[in-house]
Amino acid sequence: MNLLLLAVDHNTPFNYFPIALQLVIAIGFVVVMMGATHLLGPRRKTQDKLINFESGIPSVGNARQPMGIKYFLVAILFVLFDVEVIFFYPYAVNFRFLGKGGFMEVVLFVAFFLCGFIYIVKKGALDWED
Repeated sequence: MNLLLLAVDHNTPFNYFPIALQLVIAIGFVVVMMGATHLLGPRRKTQDKLINFESGIPSVGNARQPMGIKYFLVAILFVLFDVEVIFFYPYAVNFRFLGKGGFMEVVLFVAFFLCGFIYIVKKGALDWED
């Protein structure tokens, strides 16, 4: 009975105090640094500083012109399949421990992503030329 009471006493709100303290210190540091740079920094606005600058190339045209969606679609697909590869690392580490059940789960995981990849290819999402 005493062991159960000791286990209950260990989970108190005070145990979260270091996390709250670190959060307050981090937010306070950001606020102080931004305030200090705003108060102490130079305020010289010249014509050269106010123009748009992008990678050393002068701006040409309107920034609101339409852009092809293919670039964004490929970027999203890259992230999707990159995350899939990240999930293989824990499986590789625990390969022997998971056994046949774990192997079947990974086969199912790969099958779902393979179905998605086949769907993407059939839809023509990876075709760059229209």
